[in-house]
Amino acid sequence: MLKKIPVEQLRVGMYLQSLCGSWIDHPFWRSKSIITDPRDITLIRHSGISEVWINLDKGSDVDAESSLEHQQTVYPPPGANLEATLAVATPIVKVRPKASSMNDEMQRAAMICARAKKSVQSMFEETRMGKAISVDHAGEIVQDISYSVMRNPNALISLARLKTADDYTYMHSVAVCALMVALSHHLNLDDEQTHEAGLAGLLHDLGKAVTPSEILLKPGKLTKEEFDIMKTHPQEGYRLLTENGFHHAVTLDVVLHHHERIDGSGYPHGLAGNEISLFAKMGAVCDVYDAITSNRPYKAGWEPVESIQRMSEWCEAQYDKDVFQAFVSSVGIYPVGSLVRLSSGRLAVVLEQSKSLVEPKIKIFFSTKSKTYITPQIVDLSRPTMDCKREKIVAHEDVSKWAFKNFNDMWVG
Repeated sequence: MLKKIPVEQLRVGMYLQSLCGSWIDHPFWRSKSIITDPRDITLIRHSGISEVWINLDKGSDVDAESSLEHQQTVYPPPGANLEATLAVATPIVKVRPKASSMNDEMQRAAMICARAKKSVQSMFEETRMGKAISVDHAGEIVQDISYSVMRNPNALISLARLKTADDYTYMHSVAVCALMVALSHHLNLDDEQTHEAGLAGLLHDLGKAVTPSEILLKPGKLTKEEFDIMKTHPQEGYRLLTENGFHHAVTLDVVLHHHERIDGSGYPHGLAGNEISLFAKMGAVCDVYDAITSNRPYKAGWEPVESIQRMSEWCEAQYDKDVFQAFVSSVGIYPVGSLVRLSSGRLAVVLEQSKSLVEPKIKIFFSTKSKTYITPQIVDLSRPTMDCKREKIVAHEDVSKWAFKNFNDMWVG
């Protein structure tokens, strides 16, 4: 028996008969198969498809609670051409969701961040209580984050930076996942490698779940003995994952080696140069950037522009040059949320990156000459203006030096 359901009700174990709508709208899915991978469900949900046909004779039905919630069981009308209704095409390997505006993606990114944070928090709590670690939803979270980055590469990465010191441990994992996905695109990695990089970012700090909280959350500088304990989290994360039957080589490598440094000064193994894998080099850059831009128990985060500048100074000793350059291309020289001074003397906040690293889309909102707010004006610095007067960024500004109220609202929306 066939049954039409909303995509929100799709579950592993259902037999997918077909997708509703014209095959032209979704020429990437092979129908008539049991759903075994949660990522396939995510793929369908992000395609814009709202309903699917399932076959109850060959797979699971909707659970009772979900069925009562939707009440949308529908059958083909009498005389309908069932084969035409269920027609689908051969899959295409690479599928890309449609691009979306910063404002639209911010709303979706907020929900993705909330779900991802909850999942990471659950994994950490299970670990602390000595329970078996469940990473079943990790792949689906990575897929959600990947699609958000594809739709708009600025939204989720920027939003994930707005974490508090209290939820840093969990949101740091989410942010590093998003940064790894974005960096993968700039390094031209394929879809499978990008997914592995994202998964590595999401799980890279799992070992901190067994780090004593008085060390992990200490508001001051760690003693040598405390820092030695903190430095064990890569091995602990590796141990926890392997003991729970997790065998993704890329993820395990990043978990163990994201604190290695090019000059051999890192830990736990003091690897240097090409002894460090590409993915571990990526993890090192993404981990440090999110750490230094975030508010921590012991210090306030640096501004994004300052963080990029500091990391460029450290690059020769700590990071792979090519990986770092690709990272800067992915987040921008002036990352979203940066406060910048323009050639006109006005201040603006960066809203979105453009093709030019030094000419992002900005919102001008303050005059330094009159010391007053002005009517906000959104300008894409990479595009010519009607009067041919081109604004240029001449410097970045420290937000803490200005008494702006709710500064983040100016670019988060």
